[in-house]
Amino acid sequence: MSNPIGSAITIAWLSLSLGLSACSGLVQPPDPPSHVNSLGMRFVRIPAGEFLMGSDESPDRLARDFPAYERQRLLQLSDEQPVHRVRISQPFWLGQHEVTVGQFRAFLQASGHRPESVADGTGGYGYNPDYDPASTLRGDAFEGRDPRYSWDQPGFAQTEQSPVLNVSWNDAVALARWLSLRENRVYRLPTEAEWEYACRAGSRTRYHQGDDPQSLVRVANLFDAAALPYWPRWQAYALAGSDGHAFSAPVGSLAPNAFGLHDMLGNAWEWVADWHDEAYYASSPSSDPTGPEDGEVKVRRGGSWHSWALYARCSFRNWNTPQTRYTLVGMRLLLEAEDDSGRH
Repeated sequence: MSNPIGSAITIAWLSLSLGLSACSGLVQPPDPPSHVNSLGMRFVRIPAGEFLMGSDESPDRLARDFPAYERQRLLQLSDEQPVHRVRISQPFWLGQHEVTVGQFRAFLQASGHRPESVADGTGGYGYNPDYDPASTLRGDAFEGRDPRYSWDQPGFAQTEQSPVLNVSWNDAVALARWLSLRENRVYRLPTEAEWEYACRAGSRTRYHQGDDPQSLVRVANLFDAAALPYWPRWQAYALAGSDGHAFSAPVGSLAPNAFGLHDMLGNAWEWVADWHDEAYYASSPSSDPTGPEDGEVKVRRGGSWHSWALYARCSFRNWNTPQTRYTLVGMRLLLEAEDDSGRH
């Protein structure tokens, strides 16, 4: 399918991004325009443009590249349809990386905000090598909720540069509101459309680098050979290669997409602004859609360090209640552009 990017700015920017690196074989974009805020978050300017949102891949086609997956999993993707053209009418700044543990810690210290994993006393989820998923009704891969687990205690080692996890949608909104007041700028979560547009970065393939799931180890921290020893029961779903990280990786450890954004796939699921509605795409506005007016669950995108490749496609939609905190879920913020020239 041809690339439907409709913005001259987008086309010009993307055309600069197609130089190949002889040593890695990956597309190496030039350094994009960037802005660093008061917490040290770096934002990349994303130009206005158009794209095709969603996926129309049939279960049969998916089965060819995901042969180990039960048929039912391939039939549960109807909320990615229909594919529809979306116009992003204004440029915006998007976090080049997911919000880190260190940045979230600085926010808590400066604002006094108490994350939900701490404030309600029920904690979050975490990795426990002695926990058996088969011992629970849901077969969840992680133990919780439990007060032992929180945004800074996911059950495995992190650094200040790791993506913050166990943060709720409400925590993400609180950070955006605090930054907006502190800097007199508009910070928020991206919409689903803005997120997918930025993730695809001009591509129309399953992943921003292509269709082959095995190629993900170069650009996404997912469930692969590095993580498999910790969860051998899911061997059939592990990528054959290794990205070098069994758990979360410091942000920016792997190659960026053509917009210069790291970890749009893998590392941490990212909250977006929209409520989830399985049928929303059929009536979605063609310009700057913001999702349903209300709902029960909020969308998260992009997959995590523990996600299987089927669930790390650019089009895949997942969801949880706004209060959910989980050891795979983090965030990435959007900063609205002050004018069309990108001045800040």
